Amino acid sequence: MADPDERPADQPECPSAQGAGLLPAELRAWMLMLASTGAVEQRLRTVVKERLDVSHDEFLVLCLLAEQPAGLRMSRIAELLGRPKTRLTYQIACLQHAGLVTRKSVCGDKRGVEVALTEKARRLLAESSAVLAETVREALDRFIGPAQCEAMRALLPDLAAETHAE
Repeated sequence: MADPDERPADQPECPSAQGAGLLPAELRAWMLMLASTGAVEQRLRTVVKERLDVSHDEFLVLCLLAEQPAGLRMSRIAELLGRPKTRLTYQIACLQHAGLVTRKSVCGDKRGVEVALTEKARRLLAESSAVLAETVREALDRFIGPAQCEAMRALLPDLAAETHAE
């Protein structure tokens, strides 16, 4: 893992992390979170495409479903991702075509559709999880300073445990 105190010369610390200016602490923190999330997403896009052969948005659907063994309703997935249902329908169709999700009607609700991961998707996520986690760690380490990285890791239990183990 990269040394958190090292920053490439061409990559200054995020301006929102510096704490000076007009914004209150809550808005500075929000801006830092958005900026660091963007950095992580940018790095993950390539790795996700190489490892899972899906788009970043499709990967987010897989991640949501990975935490729900019984699956989720499409309306709930759309709500959690902040995506229009029509866009989600296309993404689910792509994932289903790739053999990564199943769709079924919800009993008692003719309009409800539930989506779940296939074993193939579970296997791919399990095989790729270490590389994906390392990509997240590297993106955070490169983008934000040591203090902000420590604060971000404290929000993420697995990263917080690793930090204390180092």
